[in-house]
Amino acid sequence: MLRKSLFMFLFAAVFTTAPVAAVEWQALPDTAPQPSYNPSTPAKVDLGMMLYFDPRLSSTGTVACFSCHSVMEGGDDHRPVSMGVHGLKGGRNAPTVWNAAFNSVQFWDGRAATLEDQAKGPIANPVEMGMADVGLAVNRVRKITGYKPYFDAAFGAGDNITVDNIAKAIAAYERTLITPGSAYDRFVKGDKAALTAEQQRGMQEFVSVGCVSCHSGPMFDGPTLPVGTGFYMKFPVYPSSSYVAKYHLTADSGRYQVTKNPADRNVWRVPTLRNLVYTAPYMHNGSVKSLEEAVRVMASTQLNHTLSEQQAREIVAFLTSLSGAFPQQCLPRLPPTPGDLLMD
Repeated sequence: MLRKSLFMFLFAAVFTTAPVAAVEWQALPDTAPQPSYNPSTPAKVDLGMMLYFDPRLSSTGTVACFSCHSVMEGGDDHRPVSMGVHGLKGGRNAPTVWNAAFNSVQFWDGRAATLEDQAKGPIANPVEMGMADVGLAVNRVRKITGYKPYFDAAFGAGDNITVDNIAKAIAAYERTLITPGSAYDRFVKGDKAALTAEQQRGMQEFVSVGCVSCHSGPMFDGPTLPVGTGFYMKFPVYPSSSYVAKYHLTADSGRYQVTKNPADRNVWRVPTLRNLVYTAPYMHNGSVKSLEEAVRVMASTQLNHTLSEQQAREIVAFLTSLSGAFPQQCLPRLPPTPGDLLMD
């Protein structure tokens, strides 16, 4: 029922033009939500950063979380689709890890409810990190004896090197990867000089064209929902758009691959619009290279609207205002590898 009501809201909103003043513009919170089952501590965050950067969680010892989600820039890898162990390529563009803590579900198709669930997935994916199962990754971490003091500090002494604790540590680190304080955030908090005149016109166009019907809320990925709910949208809504064939937008069936429900064919989690200037190429298949082209594609495929050059330019100007300052990242020193630790 909740999902049905969200779709009703979506399709009603697409055809409703509202003034900027009528939209509930929301700034990104200064802190990420923390689940009660995984409260953050400095020790847990430090351990999570180490594991996030450690390629030894992969079968070949060459692929880490960082490989596809670089926190030294946009939180992705700038490939159309990501590359995992043995040079194997996945089928989708890597979503940014920046602000993922605010997502109600993870992955393009929403198959993971939490950051903890998401952290476990790539380890045993044969194309990504290539472990036959997550238990092998746990055993490898146990053999790296230098990790034990860090797990003790994060989780208390005992048999604490487990897949759940590995995931909890990585998730705790990822909840520090947020970018509040963008020009847009300052503007909606009252600093009316934070946006240029062009960006403010783009803000109006964002509403009048209908973009805000899907990209609302502080993350511009839909309304804030309980964890695990997910805000999804059919893409493309208008398959007759010339962009659909040009960019192969229906080749991947999206959430249908998870649910096998025909209603979920070509349905996707609505992605965030924050920090887009850092995350080219765009779309679930990484087929669109420029932000301005991505704006045109979305207007055509989702709203059946052809943008003028000025409209596209001004909407892009507004979208650039959604980039916030990235927290400083320092590469962690990892525990040494024992000489008898074999990798593929």
